[in-house]
Amino acid sequence: MGCHITREKSADSSGEIRRRYCSTQDKAGFHMSQTATYGEAGGGGNAMMKWSAWLIVVLMIVLTWFPMQGGAADTRGLSPEVVADYIHAVIESHRAFYTAHIVAPLEAQEATRASGEWRTQNNTIPLPVQMVNETSQMFLTQSTGLRYQLISLWPINRKNGPRDQVDKNSLETVRTKPERPVTRIIKINGQSYFQAIYADIALSPACVSCHNSHSDSPKKDYQAGDVMGGLVIEFPLGNR
Repeated sequence: MGCHITREKSADSSGEIRRRYCSTQDKAGFHMSQTATYGEAGGGGNAMMKWSAWLIVVLMIVLTWFPMQGGAADTRGLSPEVVADYIHAVIESHRAFYTAHIVAPLEAQEATRASGEWRTQNNTIPLPVQMVNETSQMFLTQSTGLRYQLISLWPINRKNGPRDQVDKNSLETVRTKPERPVTRIIKINGQSYFQAIYADIALSPACVSCHNSHSDSPKKDYQAGDVMGGLVIEFPLGNR
C-alpha cells in the first residue's frame, strides 16, 4: 500500500497529466485505488467524460458496501472508519478535478468565473466548496443517510462554521494533527451515526488566493499546505 505519482501525456498530446495513485486495504481484504489528477491538458470534454465514468464506478463500489438507511456500516466486514476513508477519497478527488480542470481553465480563458453568488449572477459557476456542499444536499434526498459538509473556524459563509462546541474542538484538533480524522458516534433523530472530520488542506493556489482576497473572509493569510477547515462525513450505523 502507499502512493505514487505518474506523468502521462494527454490523449491529444496537448499537455501532461500528473496522477497521484493511492491504494487502501481493509481488514476484509477489499482494495480500491484512489486517484487525484493535477495539471492542465487539452481535451477537457473527453477528460470530463472519463472522470464522470470513474466517479460513478467508485461511488457505486462505496455505496454497495455503504449501509442503506437502517443498516450497519460494518455488516460485511468493513469498519466505519474504512467506509469514511473511501467516501472521503471520492469527495476529495471529485473536488480536485473540478478545481483543476473546470474552474481554473474556464477562469484562465475568461469564459466564466467561480462565485458564491452563482445562482443569481450570470456567467458564473459554483465555488469548489459549494460544489461539495451542494452535492451533499442531493444525497439528503436519497435513502443512504449519507451527509457531508465543509466547515471552517474562519468561514466566508457563516453557515459553514462549526455547528457546536464539539465541531469547534474537532477543527482545532485536525488543524494541529491533520494526518487522521477526528471520529465519534453521534445521535441524529434517535439514529446512531458515525462522524468523521478530516482536515481540509489548501492544496490549490486558487483556493488560497480566493480566501485571502475575499471581502468576507475572516482570515487572509493562508498559505499552501495550511489547514483551512474540515470535511465532515456522517452516515448511519443501524441499530447501535
